[in-house]
Order: sequence, then structure tokens, then C-alpha cells
Amino acid sequence: MSRDKELDFFVTDGNWRRGVDWYAARFRPGTAVRGESSPTYTRAPLYPGVPERMHAVVPDARLVYLVRDPIERIVSNWVHARTQGNETRPLVEAMYDDFYFARSLYWFQISRYLGLYPRERILVVETDELGRDRRATLRRVYEFLNVDPDYLGPRRAIRINRTGKKRLKTRAGDRLARSALGRAIERLPQRWHWRLRTYLYWPLSQPMERPVLSDRDRAALAERLRHDTDRFREFAGRDFTEWSV
Repeated sequence: MSRDKELDFFVTDGNWRRGVDWYAARFRPGTAVRGESSPTYTRAPLYPGVPERMHAVVPDARLVYLVRDPIERIVSNWVHARTQGNETRPLVEAMYDDFYFARSLYWFQISRYLGLYPRERILVVETDELGRDRRATLRRVYEFLNVDPDYLGPRRAIRINRTGKKRLKTRAGDRLARSALGRAIERLPQRWHWRLRTYLYWPLSQPMERPVLSDRDRAALAERLRHDTDRFREFAGRDFTEWSV
């Protein structure tokens, strides 16, 4: 996997301008199989043209599409934006914004790749599968990628980034984030700025409770998502019976 987790290379607002040589340098040389994970690759229409740029550089890629309950994904997305200081609107006001809503249109997102990558090169994985049976799920991913299916490194058994651990910055934390020091931290490589943010902002933050949608708002959101979700079920060949849509 790439040294930094989210390279955002195929996004024009990301690192596309740095060129293919920069992209290749993010991986350890001499490895037969290389991978990266960037959620921005399924954020149409906010980031257009990603599948075309990807296919131009890595036409034989295998794609792993990680999904979860579409409504719960929207809620978690909003929580993340809120804790990062990028969202001030209530969830019910923001949830239909393309920044949140379109990313849960899984069929819309993956269909953009189907004209370029054959179906057999796309694997759908559900987040909850990793929680219920992590080893079996990873084995299925590794078999799809034609790598050692029995590999389980020390970090593969750890589940991170749970919403229950999200924290909301206090006013002092917000001031630090906007300061020269805060901006400098964000420019550091991911493996460093994530650690520094954790240590610096922890005493300047407080636990954030996950918001709860009313039955009415949840039903309205589910109705807006239903057609796309049904198309995605057909594509994946799975029922996703535990989803709320």
C-alpha cells in the first residue's frame, strides 16, 4: 500500500498536477502489486473525470469498493466534517448536499467505472463484514487481488476511526486549527499530521455524540436513496438486508 493512505491522485483538485512520477514514488519499489485507498474517487459530481484519468494510468487495475448502509454513511460523513470544523449546519439541513448525499448513491458512483473496467475487476466489500469476520473478508479481498490470501499483518486486525471516538474541538481548538501552527500541521505527511493532531487537539476537544435522525427524516432520506440502492443491489448481486434503505 502507498506510504500515505489517501493519495487523491486522480482528482484534479488533489495531486493530479504532480504527475505520474510523483504517484509512482508513493509506493515501495520492486513490489508486484501496489494499492492505495482514496474516498475522493467516488465523489462524483464534485470530482469529475476520475475514472477516465485512472484508466489512462492504470487500465488493468482491480477496484475494491467499500460500502456501508447508505444512511449511516451520510451520518458518519457529517460527523467527520463537523469534527474537522468544515460543517456548521445541522445534519437534517446538510444531508441532501452532494458532499454527503451523492456519495451514498453507490450505483451512480460505480457505474461511472463500468465503461472502462470490466465487472470482474470490481469487488464490493461491506464495512460491517470487516467488523463481523475481518479475517475471512480480507482473505476474499486478497484472493480477488491475486496476493497471499493468508496474510494478516499486525495492523490488519485493528479497527480504527470509529465514530464513537470522534471529538469536537472547543473554541481554543478551533483557534489552534486556524493558527499558523495548525496550518503547518495539515501540510505534513499524513502519517505525521494525524498523530500530531491527536495529541495536540485531544485536551482542546470534547466527545461528540452521534446525531439521531427522526423517523420522518430517515424515511424521507431512504426514499430518495431507494432507486439507486436497488440498482446497486442488482449490480453487487447481494441483498444487504441489514441496510435501512
